[in-house]
Amino acid sequence: MRYLVTGGAGFIGSNIVDALLAAGHEVRVIDNFSTGKRANLNPRAELLEADMTNFDAIHPFFVGVDGVFHTAALARIPFSIEHPIESAQANIMGTLNVLVAARDAKVRRLVYSASSSAYGSQPELPYRPDMCPNPLNPYAMQKYVGELVAEEFFRFYGLETVSLRYFNVYGPRMADEGAYVTVISVFRRQKKAGQPLTIHGDGEQTRDFTHVSDVVRANIMAMESPNVGKGEVLNVGTGSRYSINQIAAMIGGPTVHEAARFGEARDSLADISLTTERIGWEPKMKFEDGLNDLLSV
Repeated sequence: MRYLVTGGAGFIGSNIVDALLAAGHEVRVIDNFSTGKRANLNPRAELLEADMTNFDAIHPFFVGVDGVFHTAALARIPFSIEHPIESAQANIMGTLNVLVAARDAKVRRLVYSASSSAYGSQPELPYRPDMCPNPLNPYAMQKYVGELVAEEFFRFYGLETVSLRYFNVYGPRMADEGAYVTVISVFRRQKKAGQPLTIHGDGEQTRDFTHVSDVVRANIMAMESPNVGKGEVLNVGTGSRYSINQIAAMIGGPTVHEAARFGEARDSLADISLTTERIGWEPKMKFEDGLNDLLSV
């Protein structure tokens, strides 16, 4: 098969690219390297260096493609608050351009990298796809809009789509700098530098941390499963959660507290029962093992 991965030099995208090539598929990558790194890019993949907002540039690259993994995004909450137009252009218009190009090229299926941030704050845990979305910041809203557009492209044009809501992905190649990075990455960098670990708020906020290897498997299973493709929204998490204080204790060392971040949910926890039912996916990596692997590098 021939697959296209947008953002294929990024954290999640590059791991998907490697898995596809290892399975014997042909892979094309579109990336503008705004957040992706050239060192992440597999040299066996065909590259188009372009921006998703440039429809004319990316459109021809979809011809002859069987499936698309749309991972490209500006995944930065503070940036989306400070620069709402630029953020929306990348996350909404970029997604629309990718869907139109896939439709025009008669691509069979597109798997969209959605975000658990679409849930925002909910009255109960765990989060289920049938809950009413409540995005708390522009980035979360933009990623949710992408889900709606993806579903419409199946309804109106017959392009098979699946949206995967990721829960706090971590693992090899995770971002270690920029306006928004995971707390694990921040703690790891601070630990190596001999600095205290910075905890925002009281540290009792919880997250469902998901290893990138499990996210990669979910993407490939969503692409191949005969049971999805009609715009479904599926959670990709572990169904377990850890507080920021617990993470800090696992990593070890002194801590300092700063003000809580604005526009972030207090807790997150995935209900993955529908994901397991539809595509047969379950997480394999235990959090303690994944964290220890990262800290040993």
